[in-house]
Amino acid sequence: MSEYFCLLPILFPIVTGALLPVFPFRNKRQRNVYVEVITVITTLLSAWMILEHPSKDMVLLNLAGELAVMFHIDGLGMVFAALVSFLWPFATLYAFEYMEHDEKDNAFFAFYTATYGVTLGIAFSGNLMTMYMFYEMLTLVTLPLVMHGMDKKAVRAGRKYMTYSIGGAAFAFIAFIFVYRLGTTMNFIPGGVFGGVDIAGRERVLRAVYVLGVLGFGVKAAIFPFHGWLPSASIAPTPVTALLHAVAVVKAGAFAIIRITYYSFGADFLRGTFAQYIVLGFAIVTVIYGSARAVREPHLKRRLAYSTVSNLSYIVLGAALMTPLGMVGSLTHMIAHAFIKITLFYCAGAILHRTGMEYVRDMDGVGRKMPYVGVSFLAAGLGLIGIPPMAGFISKWNICTAAVEEGSGMALLGCLALLVSAFLTAIYIFGFLMRAFFPVNGVINPALEKVSDPTWRMKLPLAVLVFMVIAVGVFAKPLVEFLTKVAEGLL
Repeated sequence: MSEYFCLLPILFPIVTGALLPVFPFRNKRQRNVYVEVITVITTLLSAWMILEHPSKDMVLLNLAGELAVMFHIDGLGMVFAALVSFLWPFATLYAFEYMEHDEKDNAFFAFYTATYGVTLGIAFSGNLMTMYMFYEMLTLVTLPLVMHGMDKKAVRAGRKYMTYSIGGAAFAFIAFIFVYRLGTTMNFIPGGVFGGVDIAGRERVLRAVYVLGVLGFGVKAAIFPFHGWLPSASIAPTPVTALLHAVAVVKAGAFAIIRITYYSFGADFLRGTFAQYIVLGFAIVTVIYGSARAVREPHLKRRLAYSTVSNLSYIVLGAALMTPLGMVGSLTHMIAHAFIKITLFYCAGAILHRTGMEYVRDMDGVGRKMPYVGVSFLAAGLGLIGIPPMAGFISKWNICTAAVEEGSGMALLGCLALLVSAFLTAIYIFGFLMRAFFPVNGVINPALEKVSDPTWRMKLPLAVLVFMVIAVGVFAKPLVEFLTKVAEGLL
């Protein structure tokens, strides 16, 4: 099989998404069929590449020396690509009902589809140059989605998103330059690219540059204090916020941090140094801060956004332990959190779509009027807290086990932070559920009298996602075994 086929799942949705406004669809149904077919074909192409797992690098363009646009499918890329490819068709199906009354939905689905290809470009990147290029493209292609409403709040959120992202890219570019000048290659190599080169006297500088790189890529992973764009972006339509907060953008940031930690700078070079402890410190603070802010937040989507801020740093915390088991915990939570959080956002979106309500205080009895959505939120909420056998339990268990094994004071403090965060998570999840199923004084909000669950286009994605929240927890052993191979560089 030609290695050039790995371009297909990347270019196909980008090109067909860009062409969407050109076609004279007679109605939204035709347009929806077009978009869903593109999405499913892209998922099949991605699955084909993952299963074939071509060993050759595919160099699309060589700018100068090591500055090449190159693709390679390794174990880590397979994990991220498989996660994105599984979720995107269901996300698109959900979006059809949510956006059915929107007048600018052609532009919305054009960018939404193109974002799929750009995200897969990050997953299949074979070197730092390519990942950085697609990382920047992800900002550009998602900006119109954040600003879709084009009212004052949407424009302000878009400006904040762009400002934070550009600043983060500048930090990441510093790491890019040092890897290019001092590393053996720009390619992603398990163990890093500084082995066998003379970096004597430059170790502290390189480690400081690594911290800048983590903070740069960490903007999309919403590391405190660079998290502010994420709650603001909740003004966007729910299919976009779910995309931003659960799958594409935030996971791209976490994925990039794992990449530069284990495949560019190298865990052995960083472990036990100030660089590791600084990154662990940022992760610990963000875990607690995000959960605490979620407890105080009355707006449901923003509450879930602050929850995302916290949970993304679970992934960063696992990666910063600089051990194979830490990487396993990080990847397990990347997968578990994606299924859990997209389910929660889709529940919030379904409530907003059917009721127009955004604040928890207005949702007395919504779980009784929308039982399908309410039960889905309950299942995903239990997973987010980490109650076994839901998906969130095994991921948190793996991270805490890795922290205890690593044994340093900062690692153990990280484990304590996860326990505190789990307690806070229970407060803000059950705070909503109590109102939804057991309203104050037993009185359901009269505004909900004629409300009911959404149609099958929202119910089907929710059913699949809830199943995955349970399945990832119940059948965690084969997943963890696979991720262990990835962490050990065997895939």
